[in-house]
Amino acid sequence: MAAAAEPVTVTVARDVRADQREAFEAWAAEVLGLAAEFPGNLGTSLLRPGPGSTRYHLVYRFADGESLASWERSTERRAALQRAEHLTDRVDYAHVAGLDSFFTALTPSRPGPRWRLAVLTVVAVFAITLAFQLLVAPHVTGWPLLARLLLSAVVVVVLLGYVVMPALSRLFARWLRPRR
Repeated sequence: MAAAAEPVTVTVARDVRADQREAFEAWAAEVLGLAAEFPGNLGTSLLRPGPGSTRYHLVYRFADGESLASWERSTERRAALQRAEHLTDRVDYAHVAGLDSFFTALTPSRPGPRWRLAVLTVVAVFAITLAFQLLVAPHVTGWPLLARLLLSAVVVVVLLGYVVMPALSRLFARWLRPRR
């Protein structure tokens, strides 16, 4: 049985030269637009620097490592990176995958109220736990308590992180992150 693909979030932090901010923002809009059209892309965003900072963050989220690798090897990305070399002084690159990526709310740059994610998570945990109790628990009643609890915890975490929450996050995206 093949392992389920994990979503991957990449953050590229760039220190932009003061006299190049306008040009950099135009470039960032272009490159994020290119990435957004790439197969497997789940979203992009640009986080602008705070007061006294020159550091921008470009955020890309892909369905899996293969989709990200395809974007990173693309001629479109390579050409875009060459056009940005003179705009920045420093670049830092980081990525997270799997459950870390699920709990990293980076798109859009202004997340909605946290209580909405909490409500959605409670609904998801309840549904998974109910299904487990109805479908699996009757078949493992003879197991020791710790083994049953471990099985339940594994099923809930795996389904929550890899199946249910990614689907619910997409389905309820507008409710989770309303426009202000």
